[in-house]
Amino acid sequence: MAHVTELARPIDDGYCIGCGPHARVGLHMRFEESDDGTVESRVTVGRPFQGWRDVVHGGIVALLLDEAMAYAAAARGIVGVTGDLKLRFRKAVPVGAPLCVRGKVAWQRRNVLGIEASVHDNAGTLLASGQGSFVARGTLAPGEHLGARPTERATRDSARMRLGD
Repeated sequence: MAHVTELARPIDDGYCIGCGPHARVGLHMRFEESDDGTVESRVTVGRPFQGWRDVVHGGIVALLLDEAMAYAAAARGIVGVTGDLKLRFRKAVPVGAPLCVRGKVAWQRRNVLGIEASVHDNAGTLLASGQGSFVARGTLAPGEHLGARPTERATRDSARMRLGD
């Protein structure tokens, strides 16, 4: 298996724990893009992703922020990988409560994008924020989006069945 750093372009097979529609255990996040390039997802994180009682695990909060950053890059037509990620936990992120996760590209220099992301509760209170850099590994074709579609899964799963995977 190749390491991510060896890949020319990461492959989105729909099994991402954050947004993958085919991930059995995942958050199944969906993002919408606004006119200013901000991406936003509404998500409720369940108990399987809990750390302390009724609190979303800090690693899952990092996942939420990282996912928003990936989609912010994709809104610019760029497929990238996380170079670094700095987080700030402001308040506990509650399990089972509606959350709003946002991301936006702050700057771009050659193939590196500086991206900011945040997690808010339903009242708009900032719960966590992050800043990171993404390294471009390719571009999205016009009309292409992150998150493999169901028809892609059916084709892939049929091939696996024929191969005995």
